[in-house]
Amino acid sequence: MIDTFVPPFVPVLVAALLVPFLSRRTGHALGAVASAAVVPYVWLVATGAHLPVKLFGFHAILLNVDPFSTLMGLIFGLIGAAGVVYSYASDAENIQTAFALGYVGTSLGAVFAGDWLTLIFFWELMAATSTLLVWHYGGKAVRAGFRYALAHGIGGTLLLAAIIWQFAETGTFLFGSVPGGPETAGLAGSIAPVLAALGIGVNVGFVGLHAWLPDTYPRPHIAASVFLCVFTTKTGVYGLYRVFPEHGNMAVAYMGGAMAVFGAMMALFQNDMRRLLSYHIQSQVGYMVAGVGIGSALAQAGAFAHVFNHILYKGLLFMTAGVIVYRTGEERLPKLGGLAREMPITAGAFTVAALSISGFPGFNGFVSKGIIISASHYMHAPLVTVGEFTGLQVLLLLGGVGTFMSFIKFGYYAFFHGSYDGTVKDANRGQAAAMVAIAALCLGYGLYPEGLFGILPIDVTTNPPVSHVYTTYTMSHLTEGVALAVLGVIGFVLVKAPLSGLGRVPDVDAVYNRVLFYGTRALVVGVTELYAAVDRVVVAAASATAGVVRAPDAVAGRLLGETDSPVSLRADYSTSILVVAVVVAAFVVAITAL
Repeated sequence: MIDTFVPPFVPVLVAALLVPFLSRRTGHALGAVASAAVVPYVWLVATGAHLPVKLFGFHAILLNVDPFSTLMGLIFGLIGAAGVVYSYASDAENIQTAFALGYVGTSLGAVFAGDWLTLIFFWELMAATSTLLVWHYGGKAVRAGFRYALAHGIGGTLLLAAIIWQFAETGTFLFGSVPGGPETAGLAGSIAPVLAALGIGVNVGFVGLHAWLPDTYPRPHIAASVFLCVFTTKTGVYGLYRVFPEHGNMAVAYMGGAMAVFGAMMALFQNDMRRLLSYHIQSQVGYMVAGVGIGSALAQAGAFAHVFNHILYKGLLFMTAGVIVYRTGEERLPKLGGLAREMPITAGAFTVAALSISGFPGFNGFVSKGIIISASHYMHAPLVTVGEFTGLQVLLLLGGVGTFMSFIKFGYYAFFHGSYDGTVKDANRGQAAAMVAIAALCLGYGLYPEGLFGILPIDVTTNPPVSHVYTTYTMSHLTEGVALAVLGVIGFVLVKAPLSGLGRVPDVDAVYNRVLFYGTRALVVGVTELYAAVDRVVVAAASATAGVVRAPDAVAGRLLGETDSPVSLRADYSTSILVVAVVVAAFVVAITAL
């Protein structure tokens, strides 16, 4: 172990600044090395290391090393390096990779923060760098990136409000787990946790706050999607744990269950590959959110095990979809087919990733999903029970069936059904290297779960810390995994025909995008028309007043009947009186306010 005073985000952000000024080969090599170096670096840093600083005049902890931040640093560095290699092989420009490295670095800054002020500082930088990563591609990504920025701006504002509330309650921004922090971990009071949950809920994709995710991730460059699918939502899970670190929150737990079902259902309706994968980010993050919400040691361990595993297989899924787009130019499943014969490496990598995300025995998703589902079975005082199952457990199992159905659909239409018109090359060397490396980890952690257990922040194999020791390969767990797969196959066969004729299914953004557009337009038109009306009145009044001042005798004569237009005269005079009255009233209001 080593002591350190250099946070792990520093070399990554330095690389991000240098990459645009280097050749493609050198710049991407530097980015890959800087990201990969994070892995041994955070592994060797002693737990408990802190770097106190002053941030905006307040006491802050720029570096806080504990088992949770260490796990996040390990997987962020690993996938960051693989993503840079994939970017180089997929013809990404240096500036795009620089934005991606900025995104990696700011995410590392957020998960190694030891206080709320540092966390929100990097949280907002993370939103900015990811928005730039989306915008860089141009085209449809520009509007999607704008909506993305608005959503995360709202979420960040809610989280900032919670943090300010926390400071007002405790007088410090420090986490309860660091030296000098408050006695109680998490956010104080009853209002701050709600504000934080809503703000973070945007990042993790709470149902109703999620539409930015499938709207954004299919739009940019294929390599950008590999980075986007990893950092925002998983940093959100980490932040949610910091809000509810001890006892969880039942509403959050059931929201996780709803995310698991809703995301899988919406994914099943999609024909755009990356849009399908984006909905499954919401679904899989739902398992993590459920684990944090349950709050037991087993559930929290499962949540972070799933964070680690999900980053591997979801990054791999976006890589395989990206290779298909890279080689065929097609995004939609109905336009593909039979690619397994033309692209065996890509098809093999997809199969590993699909079985991993679905939780099939032998793959890493089976391990981490199993922990969370077990924790949901043992949760204290469940709100609903269905026979021997808790209500949350039923939701998570339904999400598992939907996941199998979705990826059977993806694999069937992309790789095995029909044939593709023309000859297609498989992944190039760089793409294949990145995919094979990640696929090997998905298999390795599935077949040897002890390797994953060794890096979890909580040991799930002993009692204590967990009240129910978890063993991966038991007959009940194997039966459950196979049963979900069988139900998924049956379900897909039953819905295959109806799905084939289904068009695009609208989401909540179809409503609120229209409401925001027309509402904003009505507001703008209303304000401008009101301004124009006031302008007309003021100009007329000023003209009338000027006439009175310039020719008072003529006005007097007109008042005495020496004119043929008494109506016009009275209007001019009345307008002048109105202007004087408005000015006097405004003056009185201003004096009163002061």
